[in-house]
Amino acid sequence: MNKFIDIVKKILKIKELKNRILFTLGLLLVYRLGAQIVLPGIDSLELSALSSRTEGGGLLGILNAFTGGAFGNASIFALGIMPYISASIVVQLMGVAVPYLQKLQKEGESGRKKITQITRWLTIFICIIQAPAYLYSLTALGVPESAFIFGRSPMFLISAVIILVTGCVFAMWLGEKITDKGIGNGISLLITVGIVASLPLSFTQNLISRMSESSGGLIMVVIELAVWLIIIVLSILLVMAVRQIPVQYARRNSISPNAQSNTGMSSRQYIPLKLNASGVMPIIFAQALMFAPVSIGALFGSTNFGQWLQTNFSDIFGLWYNVLFGLLCVIFTFFYTAITVPTNKMSDDLKRSGGFVPGIRPGNETAEYLDSVMSYITFPGSLYLAAIAVFPAIVVQLIGMQQGWALFYGGTSLLIMVGVAIDTIQQVNAYLLNHHYDGLMKSGSMRNRPQI
Repeated sequence: MNKFIDIVKKILKIKELKNRILFTLGLLLVYRLGAQIVLPGIDSLELSALSSRTEGGGLLGILNAFTGGAFGNASIFALGIMPYISASIVVQLMGVAVPYLQKLQKEGESGRKKITQITRWLTIFICIIQAPAYLYSLTALGVPESAFIFGRSPMFLISAVIILVTGCVFAMWLGEKITDKGIGNGISLLITVGIVASLPLSFTQNLISRMSESSGGLIMVVIELAVWLIIIVLSILLVMAVRQIPVQYARRNSISPNAQSNTGMSSRQYIPLKLNASGVMPIIFAQALMFAPVSIGALFGSTNFGQWLQTNFSDIFGLWYNVLFGLLCVIFTFFYTAITVPTNKMSDDLKRSGGFVPGIRPGNETAEYLDSVMSYITFPGSLYLAAIAVFPAIVVQLIGMQQGWALFYGGTSLLIMVGVAIDTIQQVNAYLLNHHYDGLMKSGSMRNRPQI
């Protein structure tokens, strides 16, 4: 505890870091306030049916968690930041097949700015499609017609679509500003804050349910918290685990009387290949495709096959849903790793810089070696990721946990929280280390500096 207090004091002493943290907290507060503002023309008192359907588990619960409750509140931020995430994924996938995007990726900073602009315009296009779909789905989700104060007139629909699109663009702007002038990745922080916002309510509901049991309720709560901490530790290990590939860089020293040798000297470094190089993207891809079986079942209507699909794949905690979900997580882990880890480019860069993997020839052999290592470590990593993805269903079925609380035991929610927390902590540590180095330089006390 004393160490934590010391770190907080150090952070407060660094003016730039303190300002960045306060700036980040301020924009996150703006995002949370916006999630509570209901769309003009909708009676907030009539949204109880929508809120009750999105507070628990299920697909609606996941959407509501990612938007920080804005989806269930029919707020101006109801679309959240997910259209921007979808646009980013589409642009990233198209970068593999579209020559123009491949060219932009190689142009450095100017190319990245153009790709960012393309992503923004695609985000607006996705919002224009999703906003009317959301408004028309409100009645299907239980919102009565009386909730629409002026009815669903064209004027209301047009104004509501404009507000929803503007809300998403504003949330995207908040995320980019946090990334530029705050601390951490802004888009990821917005999603994380939305997820964490629903954590207290989910835990309270589960606690009340457990305490209402005749016996053993408190013991089950303690066991659940212990399991949750274990899953968090395992998720941290998954995010941070790397396989280090040794690399040597040959160099020549200038001839000097004191040098023992002027050739053959080399420095050894490592290429860190992550066990889970794809992050949470495989789970997001898999979750997006899990809507397909229900849609296919609806096409078959009242046939036995159609009814079986709709029954078994509409429950996100069911057996067949999670068998297919886990399998898709494994498949997409290999797919996303293959397109995001360019082993050929890594080999070429290594060759140009005079580096080589000991025992492996530079060029194609190095690329093949890196690719084979990635395949070996991606397989257990994909199984690990799939196990964490389906673990919420396991705890629901085995110990009867509340569905809303179970979502925090794995899947996208937990991995996003863990990944964002680690990334933010690393950025804070970098500021602390840089400040410590600057302080040494300014004080002029270099007597204790280790010799290299």
